[in-house]
Amino acid sequence: MDKACEPETGWRGSRELWVSAAYDALVEQGIEAVKIQTLGARLKLSRTSFYWFFKDRAALLAALIEMWAGRTTLPMIEAARAYAETETEAMLNLIGCFLSDRTFDARLEFAVRGWALQDAGILARLRAVDAERLDALGRMLERWGHDPQDADVRARTIYLVQIGYISTQTVETLEARLDRVPNYVEIFTGHQPAPQEMARFRARLARAA
Repeated sequence: MDKACEPETGWRGSRELWVSAAYDALVEQGIEAVKIQTLGARLKLSRTSFYWFFKDRAALLAALIEMWAGRTTLPMIEAARAYAETETEAMLNLIGCFLSDRTFDARLEFAVRGWALQDAGILARLRAVDAERLDALGRMLERWGHDPQDADVRARTIYLVQIGYISTQTVETLEARLDRVPNYVEIFTGHQPAPQEMARFRARLARAA
């Protein structure tokens, strides 16, 4: 029977299962652990079953990079473009994206940045993504009246603070982070969020959790 006619489940596993195993290996041990034989042992699947879903290891790594884009860059840019009635509310939308792994996968971001130290191609992709994210932040700030130079500096401040949290693997409670949010918003925008905006922001996070 032709492979295209076979179901993508059963004893071979599935494409999603292989990608999920690769994700776990990457975030737990780094890119060196993302090997076909190692993943097969983890999944209790034969090496040949891998090739039912992927041409080679490079194709699996490409799937991981697509996952990274979908779990970090895409939601961040969507948050930067989300509707808001005030600039401070717009900034809260963005900060909220960073406060949940459901909307910004910090573990995957950290792992990809480690991977980029070993792979020039991934480093180039990372640099392009950094520029894309900064552009989205700068455009958001320009929409709220900041001139291009000011928007660029503020965008870099926002972004480098967040990447700093990830790169240093800062551990703090959500409540501690939330206590700092009004000050971050003021630093990033020049304005303090209104009490009702913070109340809505906390309520949204609670519902998401």
